[in-house]
Amino acid sequence: MTVVIFYFFFLLVMFFGLVVFFGAPYLPTLSRTKEIALDLLDMKQGQTLLELGSGDGKVMLAAAERGLKVVGYELNPILVVISLYRTRAYRQQVKVIWGNFFTKKWPPYDAIFVFLTDKYMSKLDKKIRENHPKILFVASNSFKIPGKKPVKESRGVYLYRY
Repeated sequence: MTVVIFYFFFLLVMFFGLVVFFGAPYLPTLSRTKEIALDLLDMKQGQTLLELGSGDGKVMLAAAERGLKVVGYELNPILVVISLYRTRAYRQQVKVIWGNFFTKKWPPYDAIFVFLTDKYMSKLDKKIRENHPKILFVASNSFKIPGKKPVKESRGVYLYRY
């Protein structure tokens, strides 16, 4: 039994700790923040939101409830399972991808929501510039994109136009 508990905690540390080397650590988006971000993005029903680092699925669920399609990328397999469970009622609208969004090809999308740390914002800016199909908006929770001026800001959520 002790060995099973050890392996369980070892896996938790691995899944939650190792992602720091590839992206931001898991921090849930506050309920108020997710609503502010979705309001700033002002998307229409049927449009697609790309959530980079989708965590526990809270933002994906809120977006789906607004009639949006959502594609979320998440590194942590435990959080992928939690997201899939949380968004199960919106299976037609929500797709959760287990993997690193920096190395994956992005599907078509209309806007992006992200909650990364400063360390990865320049890399994200470069990836967006290489991959966006048209003018789009990016809502960033708490962290600014270096060298880019937000078009709006509300309570720590920055809205950028590309």
